[in-house]
Amino acid sequence: MRIIDTIPHPSITISIFQMNEKFIVKFEAGPMEQAFKFENSEVKGLENLKKLITPDFIEAVRKRFNEMFLQMKDVK
Repeated sequence: MRIIDTIPHPSITISIFQMNEKFIVKFEAGPMEQAFKFENSEVKGLENLKKLITPDFIEAVRKRFNEMFLQMKDVK
């Protein structure tokens, strides 16, 4: 798996990897991460994939990170 691009964001690290005919978009915030896999044949290339990662998509990821943080805090 190799990193092929990043998407700038002020509070979340967004990395794009390519491996075995798939793109993997990984979001990292503190100790948590989320990853989404996309078939290369479905998104038709890196630029089309990046168009899918809209501000609404990123906001949904951010909200999920908040839920994950609260859940992690409850178990400590």
